[in-house]
Amino acid sequence: MNHQNSVLTVTPKQSGIITKSVKKAVFYLSKGEVVAIPTETVYGLAASIEHENALREIFELKNRPFYNPLIVHIDTLDSLPKVAVNIPEMAYVLARKFWPGPLTMIFEKNKNISDLITAGKKTVAVRIPNHPTTLELIQKLGSPIAAPSANPFGMISPTSAGHVKKYFNNKLSAILDGGQAEKGIESTIIGFNKDEVVLYRHGAISVEMIESIIGTVKIQKDSKKSPIAPGMLQKHYSPSTKMILSQDPMMTAKSLLGSKIGILAFGKLTNYKNYHVENLSPSGDMNQAAKKLYAAMHAMDEKGLDLIIAQKFPDVGIGKSINDRLTRACCQDTNFAPNNIFSE
Repeated sequence: MNHQNSVLTVTPKQSGIITKSVKKAVFYLSKGEVVAIPTETVYGLAASIEHENALREIFELKNRPFYNPLIVHIDTLDSLPKVAVNIPEMAYVLARKFWPGPLTMIFEKNKNISDLITAGKKTVAVRIPNHPTTLELIQKLGSPIAAPSANPFGMISPTSAGHVKKYFNNKLSAILDGGQAEKGIESTIIGFNKDEVVLYRHGAISVEMIESIIGTVKIQKDSKKSPIAPGMLQKHYSPSTKMILSQDPMMTAKSLLGSKIGILAFGKLTNYKNYHVENLSPSGDMNQAAKKLYAAMHAMDEKGLDLIIAQKFPDVGIGKSINDRLTRACCQDTNFAPNNIFSE
């Protein structure tokens, strides 16, 4: 691979150094270190696929179980055969439509792909991120990168460099700042079973968008022990604060004693003055809501609340993906609202 030579001065890891220098990030990656990177979905913890120790460090930093595979990021469609084999023609149809973009596809892996990346499976998840900074990074590094979200395992995904710094303050050499994530939720993940397309994770590209290109998509159930793709565990994307999902957050809030309640809302609001409210989109724009989702959850989690009540979204289009994230973030089922959870 084409690792760049660099004359950068190496300094010890410092307090989550945030930088806009792609050159600096490439330097650390080429040395076998982990760097936080921006994408259009969320920020990731990246390592060159050529550095086994760095791949292992990703799992250790996140406290991520080794049975949960990583996603490989490439910069061009021409690079796909370097990481995957037996690629179906249908995948190229979808790639030409959605890459670069938030669609991850699962293929039979090339033999050069580490078992650490694939959790010992014979398949590898791949996408081309739609972020100019990260595409430049991969091109200059000369190697694909493996990158899960830059958060401790199971916690809220980061959509800004500041979120990453909060999680990994002095544990990284560099956090490459690419601004606020445009999409705000993770990529959609699909795989192929003969002529059938299988959805493993709802994401920033809706099922309807995929079906408009290739027809019916099968929805795969979650895996509790050995997921074929990231984001399939039932408990995930969670704040430290207890969180529940409700069709009517205001009615649920009124049924509880106590005022330290946060409401994660959507659309036009009335009579919410007694609560801590984050409105994801006053106009009811679900794409705007997706973009703001994790940032709002981070903000809520810092308020010292007793409970966050999240409003359930219309279960269509990107709303399905938002509901998927909210459901996994919640600690109880959607009907959980006992009257005596708080003291007066």
